[in-house]
Amino acid sequence: MESTTPILPLLTAAIAPGIALLVYFYLKDRYDYEPIHMVVRVFLLGFLIVFPIMIVQNGLVKWWGDNPLVASFAISAGVEEAVKWFVLYHMIYNHIEFDEHYDGILYAVAVSLGFATIENVLYAWINHSSFSHLLLRALLPVSGHAMFGVMMGYYMGKAKFTKDNGGRTRRYLAYSLLIPLFWHGIYDLILLTVTRYWIWFVVPLMIFLWYYGMGKVRRANARSPLHLVKREEEINM
Repeated sequence: MESTTPILPLLTAAIAPGIALLVYFYLKDRYDYEPIHMVVRVFLLGFLIVFPIMIVQNGLVKWWGDNPLVASFAISAGVEEAVKWFVLYHMIYNHIEFDEHYDGILYAVAVSLGFATIENVLYAWINHSSFSHLLLRALLPVSGHAMFGVMMGYYMGKAKFTKDNGGRTRRYLAYSLLIPLFWHGIYDLILLTVTRYWIWFVVPLMIFLWYYGMGKVRRANARSPLHLVKREEEINM
């Protein structure tokens, strides 16, 4: 039978995971919260890039075909991560509000979750998804996009605040694109090639990505210039 789930609860269930994860990472900034309007603006940019990405991906599928390796690393992960990276680099990287390492993570997560939220809404609308389906998507692709954003933002922060403005900066900028692209491609490749028991591969991957990503969050916070100021204040109290 066709789903008769009311549209408003369905949309709420599709949107809520992205908002919840964005709030979570916003509150993870230990020393200096970013202006909310900036975070929301970047989140909404994630909304806007969905349709251009879909157009490019559809064109590439017609051109390159649907080989799983190409589809995973070039058409899906490649296009999505490249567009997100382009937006961050040209709109956030040199912005005055990007003034500590963790900011890179927050803004990259914001644009990634904006993209994932609209993707989730479209999925729910087209497929008449049940709440159980949307819960699974919240635990897997939506949080996956958040983790890819953490990786991108972490290395973009390292590029911005490294003392060497030459080779190391360029290397970290390359990492900020290639590392999330690699893990995103691995995730998509599993879904495209493992038809049975895929959950046994995806869940350990997600656990690893969260462990890896939260380690990057801690390191980025520890590199904040406000970390030493806060430490001195605690010592002098």
